[in-house]
Amino acid sequence: MADEPVTVPAPAGNPTGDPDQFYIQASAAADEQNLVLKEGDTFAVFDRFGDIKPIGLAEQGLYHAGTRHLSRLTLRLADARPMLLSSAVKDDNTRITVDLTNTDITDQDVVAIPRGTVHLSRVLVLCDQTLYEEMTVRNYGLMPVLLPVVLAFDADFADIFEVRGTKRAARGVRLPSVPERNSIVLGYRGLDDVERCTRVTTEPAAHTLTASGVRFDIALAPGAEIRHVIEFRCELGQHRRDRVSYASAVKTVSERLASRRAEGCEIVTSNDQFNDWLRRSQADLSMMLTETPSGAYPYAGVPWFSTPFGRDGIITARECLWINPAIARGVLSFLAATQATSTVPEQDAQPGKILHEMRSGEMAALGEIPFGRYYGSHDATPLFVMLAASYHERTGDTAFIAGLWKHIEAALHWMEKFGDIDGDGFLEYQRMSPTGLVQQGWKDSQDSVFHADGRLADGPIALCELQAYAYAAWEGASALAQAVGRVRLAHLWSERAARLRGQFDQAFWCESPGSYALALDGHKRPCAVRASNAGHVLLAGLAEPQHARRVAAHLTDREGFSGWGIRTLATCEARYNPMSYHNGSVWPHDNAMIAAGFARYGLRDEALTVLSGLFDASYFMDLHRLPELFCGFPRRPGESPTRYPVACNPQSWSSAAVYLLLEAVLGLDIVASRRLVRFTRPRLPSFLEEVSIKNLRVGDATVDLHLERHTDDAGINVVRRTGEVEIVAVK
Repeated sequence: MADEPVTVPAPAGNPTGDPDQFYIQASAAADEQNLVLKEGDTFAVFDRFGDIKPIGLAEQGLYHAGTRHLSRLTLRLADARPMLLSSAVKDDNTRITVDLTNTDITDQDVVAIPRGTVHLSRVLVLCDQTLYEEMTVRNYGLMPVLLPVVLAFDADFADIFEVRGTKRAARGVRLPSVPERNSIVLGYRGLDDVERCTRVTTEPAAHTLTASGVRFDIALAPGAEIRHVIEFRCELGQHRRDRVSYASAVKTVSERLASRRAEGCEIVTSNDQFNDWLRRSQADLSMMLTETPSGAYPYAGVPWFSTPFGRDGIITARECLWINPAIARGVLSFLAATQATSTVPEQDAQPGKILHEMRSGEMAALGEIPFGRYYGSHDATPLFVMLAASYHERTGDTAFIAGLWKHIEAALHWMEKFGDIDGDGFLEYQRMSPTGLVQQGWKDSQDSVFHADGRLADGPIALCELQAYAYAAWEGASALAQAVGRVRLAHLWSERAARLRGQFDQAFWCESPGSYALALDGHKRPCAVRASNAGHVLLAGLAEPQHARRVAAHLTDREGFSGWGIRTLATCEARYNPMSYHNGSVWPHDNAMIAAGFARYGLRDEALTVLSGLFDASYFMDLHRLPELFCGFPRRPGESPTRYPVACNPQSWSSAAVYLLLEAVLGLDIVASRRLVRFTRPRLPSFLEEVSIKNLRVGDATVDLHLERHTDDAGINVVRRTGEVEIVAVK
């Protein structure tokens, strides 16, 4: 994801302290499809059998608060791996179901139990730091069966960064296993002197329960079945949770996810495949939301980034702002509560700066990684102000903005005092921490900012999208100041935006290659490279109209557009690599933001092209789930997109991309202060004849809308209206 670079590992013994040491090591992936559950600060990654094995990237496991509490979980029937019939994640993400059957079981070379006699069902549920496995075994044969069922398990208590490939000089100690009634406790004391435990409990009691596994000797008459529940509870320090039954856990997690889904409006279309994409996106967003003391926050992605990231949370909230503004409120509240208040070089922190990333776990606690609370994002701070302004326009919630005001002012003060390193009016970054991120925009791989000849740019770096975000932040802050009665500040900040607009085009526009420079380097030389970053300039409204059209033309031509989406880097550039993290891949959130920029300049056809490409890609993705990114190879007839091997999946800002894409093609904006829902030159793609939007909230009013595709626009009908809200279509 765009929060820590992902590439091949650095050479062993890297002495520089550069972020290479935190890269995700890209070994050969297993030819298996992982199944994922997440609930709160806990997530689990399984193979298709419901097992956890050290295969591929070795990412499978049960994790809680940055630590792996199960590193192995393998099921055997009579010492053999069963045959897989099917496995699936329920469409609301509440559980994983796996159907298995026995292979031929022999006794002295004679088949005693023919294959397909015994059915074994595994249902996996995650709730309140506990993984539940409900195992049901049924005999479909005509004779009694007797066979052992063994679940082997282990817990390595590895920090997530160890799993990613970071080598540690020393680790804590594994504690002696502690047997209890129906339970056994696996424990580890870290170098931070915190005990982390995995408590394994069976109900009813197993025939054998040890530190390495559990065994059930199953005896079944014809047609009989038996059910067992195994619990794996993650415990941290002295914190102990009361035991909750499997049935209660299923009910609890179902209710929580349903409650989150109910907060937003419902979208249904005439295209079943598109509906599948929408349902998966909604379910994944609900799952990725995690309750914090400041409200619900969308964690970034599983497995590598299941934690709060500032930039990701802001962009996710903006993508789905029109369907559910409550997510933005939670994001703004959390980031205000964690805003930096002092200069801490090792955290790249300065007063007013917005969080990049917050990690728990042993390595973060010990400072072995800099990401315990880390502020190395230069764009999160203006994006925070942008989101506050967009949230207020969408909701009219002036009281909330007033409560957030000191944090908005602190963010703007950071932009002026610290964000602009040399005082030239542009935001530039250069890390303070020797172990921090070198690149501090959304493309934070070390090789993501370079000149046309491929030379890496020297810092401080002024990215083009950073200036666009700053422009939108000053403009948005001016509107917020008016709303809370700070008229002088409103004028001051509006003038600041105008000054930035006046100087940006001259400094960043490059006639060759006909786009905005990716960045200015430390000598103010433009990186004249065609990259997707330029599309974000359109999103903020900073581009001159004639330049916006040229940028859009380049982003959607054969060099910029893969057929599935806009590449991060055009194929004509020196560092183009379709398998690179940031130099040629396709990122759904990036595409959605660019499409919104196209729409802002009336470029509806270009926005439709992006929506159509990503919809086609979703058709080929497992569960219709768009991953963090995929490779930027050209689209080939009859073939699917090429996956990126260490992409997070699910990923919040990829899940939310479909909503911003719809907003873009519909020309939709909501102005709560005027109780207005406006569609400006709305269009629908050829594969969507109808779209229904139900329970769209504007203040205390709600409305149901039905849209129909016409040749050159879309018709809008009001199906139901409760309260005062005006629907306007500008054709």
